[in-house]
Amino acid sequence: MEQPLFRAVAAEAKARGIPAFAIGGYVRDLILGRPCKDIDFVVEGNGIAFAEAVAKRLKAEPVHVFKNFGTAMFMCGDASTGPGSTGPPGQLQVEFVGARKESYARNSRKPEVEPGTIKDDQERRDFTINALAISLNEGS
Repeated sequence: MEQPLFRAVAAEAKARGIPAFAIGGYVRDLILGRPCKDIDFVVEGNGIAFAEAVAKRLKAEPVHVFKNFGTAMFMCGDASTGPGSTGPPGQLQVEFVGARKESYARNSRKPEVEPGTIKDDQERRDFTINALAISLNEGS
């Protein structure tokens, strides 16, 4: 977690006073000591604006925005420095999303989605690798 990417995410979260977490497959691979070339982050607030700020800190632009999904992605760094990496250097694919909560109308399977807290976001995830998370905030 000492890579420039994680330091930049932690610094931006601290500057904004919001929680930030690495989530999902990267956390699984970190635990298993396997290489991983994509990292997903969830933050409270605007995930797209957060991604743009982190990319700027890392000079890793351009940021690709997927407004329909409320996510943003950019490429950065050297994937050979990831957990358990032994292969050649490569780029990390980094994606950010804002925390959200979902609720369902009585007769619908389609959720109503709105901004939420990290707790809300975790509660909407099924108990799979998607629910694994590591805080990047100091003291957490």
